[in-house]
Amino acid sequence: MNSTTVDTAKRRMRLILILSLAALLAIAGRLFYVQGINAAQVADAAQQDRLREQVITPARGSIVDRNGTILAVSVDRYDLVIDQREQKDTFGRLKLDGSNERERVSYEQAAEEIATILEQDYEQVYQAIRPASGQKPKGYVIVAKGVTPEIKTEVMEVGVPRLVSQLRSERQYPQGVIAGPLLGFVRNSEDQTSVVGAEGLELSQEDRLRGTDGSRKIEVGADGVRIAVADVEEIPAINGQDVQLTIDSDINFVAQREAEKTRARYNAEWVSVVVMGVKNGKIYAIGDSAQMDPNDPGATPSEFRRSVSITRAFEPGSTGKAAIFAAAIDAGKVKPTDEFKVPNKYTVNKETINDSLPHATYDMTVSGIFARSYNTGTVMVGNTLSSQQRYDYMRKFGLGEAIQVGLNGASKGQLADPSGWDRRQHFTTMFGQAYSQTVLHTASIFQTLANGGVRIDPSLIEAYINEDGSVEQPAAPEETRVVKKATADEMLKLMESVVQDGTGTKMKIPGYRVGGKTGTGQAAGETGAYDGYTYSFAGVAPLDDPEFVVVATMFRPQGDWKQFTVAETFTEVMSHTLNTFNIPPSSTEPDTYNVFIGKEQKKPW
Repeated sequence: MNSTTVDTAKRRMRLILILSLAALLAIAGRLFYVQGINAAQVADAAQQDRLREQVITPARGSIVDRNGTILAVSVDRYDLVIDQREQKDTFGRLKLDGSNERERVSYEQAAEEIATILEQDYEQVYQAIRPASGQKPKGYVIVAKGVTPEIKTEVMEVGVPRLVSQLRSERQYPQGVIAGPLLGFVRNSEDQTSVVGAEGLELSQEDRLRGTDGSRKIEVGADGVRIAVADVEEIPAINGQDVQLTIDSDINFVAQREAEKTRARYNAEWVSVVVMGVKNGKIYAIGDSAQMDPNDPGATPSEFRRSVSITRAFEPGSTGKAAIFAAAIDAGKVKPTDEFKVPNKYTVNKETINDSLPHATYDMTVSGIFARSYNTGTVMVGNTLSSQQRYDYMRKFGLGEAIQVGLNGASKGQLADPSGWDRRQHFTTMFGQAYSQTVLHTASIFQTLANGGVRIDPSLIEAYINEDGSVEQPAAPEETRVVKKATADEMLKLMESVVQDGTGTKMKIPGYRVGGKTGTGQAAGETGAYDGYTYSFAGVAPLDDPEFVVVATMFRPQGDWKQFTVAETFTEVMSHTLNTFNIPPSSTEPDTYNVFIGKEQKKPW
């Protein structure tokens, strides 16, 4: 080798050495920068890479009745989910014998242990926690859904890496069908981690029941398992409020039972019973003949998943006469003892009004016309007012407006302005035709008359109860004077005449003074033609100190309309309500006006 070749080789070696030293210096400098000058920043970046943020779902509030009986409650259930990626053949864990020693466990053994806990097939569990042969591991596989907290704890103690539990609230309705259409039901949230209201009070009270989400930041290792010693940043969730109802579940049970008995007896489309407090407007029961169980709402036809007492409007028939008689008395146009000659057929302004059954022409009092519910006499009484005056009173009683008690789908019924009435509507609106209302409207009218003429907006929410036990009261219901107290007092006497001497003699309750009004209205079928009836009774008791209104309504029963009755429905529910609230028997005798002019009061119908 000549000197030139040797020199070239030496220069090349020196160049390589210089480049290597430069690279080492650069690495050392970078290491010094990372570990020394920029250590905090690098550590922070590494921590951020390990951080995972979790949403803390609040506990959904319960729905309870006026006595605290639970009607709807959420229970904790968990979905067990695994990430199949980055699995090895075995994993390490503490021995389950409590010895604090560690062991290596195969996934086959883990699957067998989990299958035993879940009482599931081994192959099903194993295929969930391990990727199938030749297939790409999945990042999200459900091992089990809706397990109890106890089962979740046992499964997690098996120690499978990347197996996590996800809280999923489950809604239960311990009382089954009681108040089902009022409670409504829930559906799964979009992320499937909780439930949200879908119908009824569950929907309308969602903001109260839902609560406020919290959050939690945790650190996880490369295997996806939480680093237990790492600090946790947590913002607690605020649990939802409990919603306490005015409903008495025991009374509601009886109302539903009697409604269904009556529906079955007459093969009606539906029967509804509403119980309302006279002095506070509180709804103590809404009993629907359709038994909707919120645990299984799909088993009930969609039209009955909401209460027909709120959603279904119909022509009330003769119960609608109460507002007309009250208006005429309140305006000073008639007195209960005023005399009218009442025929079976009456023609006015080229329109002929008929009573449902033929009868002789009678000299009657206003009270007697109301008691026997004669349409001809009702038109005579109603004609003492103008159509506009009658309409204005009907509006003051709440007709033509939806009654909002926290339930969706409330119907306002139909009440056209008198300017739009045809010639006959000026008369038929006096006896409960050519307009419509719900059962709740009827109850509200009789609450007003029994409460000295003051209408109190019906209510269904008693209170909101916070997690710490503190109570939040809803806004006080609005009160409106509709008629004078003297008018309301007279109407109670007219109502008692119905039960003592009129169409409601079957509505008597031993020991209590009872008043009310029967009603038979024509019901339209699917074609719009009148081919059925609505039969109802709105009653008040005890009349010496009114406490409760009970309205029983039967829609489109089958058979002879003259045989229809909701007498047993009313008396059973009213009697049970009086007993539940320990209302003492009446201490006074019935106080009514004569039905006919003269001494003879027993005349054929």
